[in-house]
Amino acid sequence: MAMIHVANLVKTFTVNQRGGGLRALFAPRRRTVTAVKDISFALQEGEMVGYLGPNGAGKSTTIKMLTGLLVPSSGEVLVDGMIPWKNRIRYVQKIGVVFGQRSSLWWDLPVMDSFDLLQAMYSIPRERYQRNLKMFREILELDDFLQLPVRSISLGQRMRAELCAALLHEPQLLFLDEPTIGLDVVAKERIRTFIRYVHEERHATIVLTTHDLTDIERLCERVMILDHGKILYDGALKQLLERFEGQRRLVVTLADPLAAPRLPGLSEPRREGAQVFYSFDPKTHSAAQILAMLNEEQTILDVEVRRAGLEDTIRRIYEQQLLFPVDDRTGKAN
Repeated sequence: MAMIHVANLVKTFTVNQRGGGLRALFAPRRRTVTAVKDISFALQEGEMVGYLGPNGAGKSTTIKMLTGLLVPSSGEVLVDGMIPWKNRIRYVQKIGVVFGQRSSLWWDLPVMDSFDLLQAMYSIPRERYQRNLKMFREILELDDFLQLPVRSISLGQRMRAELCAALLHEPQLLFLDEPTIGLDVVAKERIRTFIRYVHEERHATIVLTTHDLTDIERLCERVMILDHGKILYDGALKQLLERFEGQRRLVVTLADPLAAPRLPGLSEPRREGAQVFYSFDPKTHSAAQILAMLNEEQTILDVEVRRAGLEDTIRRIYEQQLLFPVDDRTGKAN
């Protein structure tokens, strides 16, 4: 049985419409907004999936239903055999949640006091609590701010503390919503290293939502892309890049510092200093073919193939609303 099973999930909200003058004040017009539209997927134990989408796509709404904070309008959600919003007390003992924009720590208390309160709330045995805390203090480098009030520490420090707090009770399922938002490069890499550790060493099942696509490239083999409440893609990151990455660039350094020969079937090359850039579609050309043509008349000193970034690939999918055929049995893209 899958760790997370979602079938035909729908979530709608009724909102007041603005405008309409004085009459609307006493009899407001309402409309229904569908945030999540009939989505289905399954996540196996020990998987880590990147859940992607622009603002308003329905990512946070999905996460809130998976964590039991929202009740679906229709559809089915089973997480580790439980219905999140019905088995609430037992369910929260099994999961860890980190929301980048919200804190689970007590704002005016020292970080350490928050950890001690969580130990009591989750009834974590003292020995296990001390063992986990010692490990996380070392990996996340928490000691410098453990005795400081949460309100006085930096965002990067708070996110490290949030991760520790979410994992003290050893959950096997972790929901991470924007865990690196607003962090500098060093702090982001520390957080990624810790997430990778939890996944690999503790075999945790992880759902990661983020706008930082470097998080996805460094951590996830599987991605789901959501837009306007619908899943556009659910499958391997590698397959996504192969099918929609667009053009690649061949960067060559030639012995002739002035040469930038035009090649048949390719657009005009671009020169920057000693390097010459050739753009090509991997469906019609290969780097080897281009190098063979160049080698007929030039001496090649160095070569590099650059792929389109994940951000460009996903932007192209959003803009063109590129859909994948989905296997009805697995829910994944063919």
